[in-house]
Amino acid sequence: MHRDPDEPNTESMARAWWVTGAGKGEILETPLVTSDDEQKDELVTVQALYSGISRGTESLVFHGRVPKSEYAAMRAPFQEGDFPCPVKYGYASVGKVVEGPAELVGQTVFCLYPHQNCYRVPASALTPLPKDLPAERAILAANMETAVNGLWDGAPAVGDRIAVVGLGVVGLLVAWLASRIPGARVTAIDTNPERQAVAEQLGLTFSSESAPDDHDLVIHASGHPSGLETALGLAGQEATIVEMSWYGDQLVSAPLGAAFHPRRLTLKSSQVGQIVPSRVPRWDYRKRLALALELLQNEALDVLITGECKFDDLPKSMARILIDGRDTLCHRVVY
Repeated sequence: MHRDPDEPNTESMARAWWVTGAGKGEILETPLVTSDDEQKDELVTVQALYSGISRGTESLVFHGRVPKSEYAAMRAPFQEGDFPCPVKYGYASVGKVVEGPAELVGQTVFCLYPHQNCYRVPASALTPLPKDLPAERAILAANMETAVNGLWDGAPAVGDRIAVVGLGVVGLLVAWLASRIPGARVTAIDTNPERQAVAEQLGLTFSSESAPDDHDLVIHASGHPSGLETALGLAGQEATIVEMSWYGDQLVSAPLGAAFHPRRLTLKSSQVGQIVPSRVPRWDYRKRLALALELLQNEALDVLITGECKFDDLPKSMARILIDGRDTLCHRVVY
């Protein structure tokens, strides 16, 4: 076990953000995980630099809207506590290794870990950042991984006409990746006009209205049932609609009459917790995350980070960050 000589000795306690009630949260002292009974991998200590707030999922957790039926499926890696609360939740942490194997000490890494200033995890839970990826941008890794998985599910091809409905961070990343497919015509759609400037900075064609119903692939990522209705209306004959939104306990009414059957449409779910079956023989979660980090090596993606706050400010800032969605994309927490 090696320690970074420039870092102070790690204490036995850390400070973490906990959801303590519906719409409430606190920063609480939390023991570092120290038990290595039957541990197959050496434990590594990470000092957090930044974490990212995943507005869609974390809003459902913060407001106590995770359905009981999904308590097990919704558990995040290294989550503590149980839904609805108290629970320590989050999955986009970037930090510096301060103690562990010599080859890792001093490296900047990404970890699927909640909002916490310092933590101890198995070395296998860490993915070192590519040399040219700034730590400040690497908090988008979980969002990029979700976007990659969504496109794997949609399987777009050269020349496809693609519509992306809902321009949150994931929707914008999906559209940006799709726009790099040769010959593809990609339309990024959102009812919020504030999204136009962001979309255009990413080189995307923006629309606030439904485009013609000739699309080969439509991806829905708005999180609103009305967006799913829009997505279904955009799909051309034999097209696929990929549903990337997760609604928590909200009931969704989908218009599966009208042209749904005559056009022989396919409505397909996508969820980052499972790798697309056709890729399982060649890909695992570690490889997929490494790919996401590689894809983030483009400074244009900095436009997706629209605000930041200090870790200590989370108790008074989290509600505003999660509710005010018109201007907020990814919010960065600074440690």
